[in-house]
Amino acid sequence: MAVQLYEDKRFANYREIMNHSAETFKEKAAFQIKVKGQDGYRYISFEESRDYYYALCAEFIRRGFKGKRIAVMGKNSCEWSLCYLAASTVGCVVPIDKEVSAEDAVAFMKAADCVALFADAKIIKTVSELGYEAEYHDFGFVWERDLNITDEERAEIDAIELSKDECQILIFTSGTTGRSKGVCLSQHAVCSNIYSTVQVVKITPKDKTLSLLPLHHTYECTLNFLLVYSKGACITYCDGLTKVKKNLLEYKPTILVVVPAVLKMLSKQIKKGVAASCPKRYAKLFEEHTLGYAMAHTIFPIRWAIKKSVREQLGGEMRLFIVGAAAVEPYLIEDFDSIGIETLQGYGLTECAPLVAGNCDFCMNVNSAGKVMPGNEMRIDNPNAEGVGEIITRGDNLMLGYFKDPEATEAVFKDGWFRTGDLGYIDEDGWLYIRGRSKNVIVTSNGKNIYPEELEERLSDYDEIAEAIVIAGDKDGETTVKAKIVANLDELKAKFQDLDVTDADAVKAKIKDVVNEINDKIPAYKNIKIVEVVKELEKTTTQKIKRYGKNLE
Repeated sequence: MAVQLYEDKRFANYREIMNHSAETFKEKAAFQIKVKGQDGYRYISFEESRDYYYALCAEFIRRGFKGKRIAVMGKNSCEWSLCYLAASTVGCVVPIDKEVSAEDAVAFMKAADCVALFADAKIIKTVSELGYEAEYHDFGFVWERDLNITDEERAEIDAIELSKDECQILIFTSGTTGRSKGVCLSQHAVCSNIYSTVQVVKITPKDKTLSLLPLHHTYECTLNFLLVYSKGACITYCDGLTKVKKNLLEYKPTILVVVPAVLKMLSKQIKKGVAASCPKRYAKLFEEHTLGYAMAHTIFPIRWAIKKSVREQLGGEMRLFIVGAAAVEPYLIEDFDSIGIETLQGYGLTECAPLVAGNCDFCMNVNSAGKVMPGNEMRIDNPNAEGVGEIITRGDNLMLGYFKDPEATEAVFKDGWFRTGDLGYIDEDGWLYIRGRSKNVIVTSNGKNIYPEELEERLSDYDEIAEAIVIAGDKDGETTVKAKIVANLDELKAKFQDLDVTDADAVKAKIKDVVNEINDKIPAYKNIKIVEVVKELEKTTTQKIKRYGKNLE
């Protein structure tokens, strides 16, 4: 990456991070959290959070969790974070998406053989009722711990070997165990990624972050929890995407880790507000052009006043956006640069814990996903005439493999290099440009990964559907989920005797009923938004549905 690097400490595991932060930052607030039913906040210091971490580790050992897998599921919180840290130290933590159904949560727990689940109370109620035998504890469990553990218990925790070759974090990447892949990460891999990042992005104890994205994602967990915690910054939690503006004003963060959709939302809101409040001669400029362009074509006194006003609306202290999980349109970076906020985009995957490449304090290119992270390697495999090929990488940040799936693991590793399945090229200066994804995964505009096979499997459960393929669609300029479905007319006729199967609209209505039923069972971001009923789908000679050609139109 850049020749210039910040000097920083390298951690081998989470226990080192907790102890270092407690010793270095002591009484400084690590977490600022709202007190339920009150207007005030509770501030958890670095020393206090370290003590809770050790207390939880001791309690987990007492309960027989040592060396076992422990699930964590719920909204972003200090409690989630502390349970995650303790679980991954004593055994292996299994972070589960809080938006999945109770049935899918239990399926993940069964697949991983989890002995316990720590979660929000509401989640505990629905999951525990399905009969999976495990210990269930809501997050109130954290604050019930006695912090005065014995010297023997502390010594036992400190003696736990956290090998770089052992899975301490198990992350399922899909929505059903039949199609999911479990990514096995070590703490060493995550800490390696943290070290790479802090060498090129300056985070200080003066910083404060607002946690927006789900913590079960490696992107949020690595960069907006573990990294900022290790640097002595304060962590606060968003009350929901509809409360972002309110939370910005009350917490006054300096850093946001976001997906492009959040940047786009903020940019639109800012532009609309400026157009309504600035002098009329400039209003049209902000209505018809990007924020960056409009600011550049506004006289200095007006530009200065707008910049000051907008920054106050963002809390007044914002200095940095770290953005990933989907492609970032260059104009968004220029928009926020025009009001004095740096926006750094990067590229990564869960299997890489997560960053592979990124822009940084020392090098910036609004059109590129960045340069390879320090200490890592990246190259293009089998490039075509234009230099575009599969992006492959290697380094200490790589996963150990896919959980209980040696064939899938072998398929993505080549002589120690990880095959990302993504296409791109690297220019002569080392800048990476993403040109497409060779995997089937659909990446929505808000950065969510959706695996078509999961939805196709759900569709195939219904007799009304003969065949289906799930692909990326476009709705109002946003990437969404589209299903092309061949209806089983015989089944529809048998099930709905009054249905005229020659009436295309009537058939489509019945198919949409099936899709709606599926959508009700899965997280909203995975919902099938576009339904196209077709007469047939193209197949290979072995009768497999093609994932290319007319089927993708």
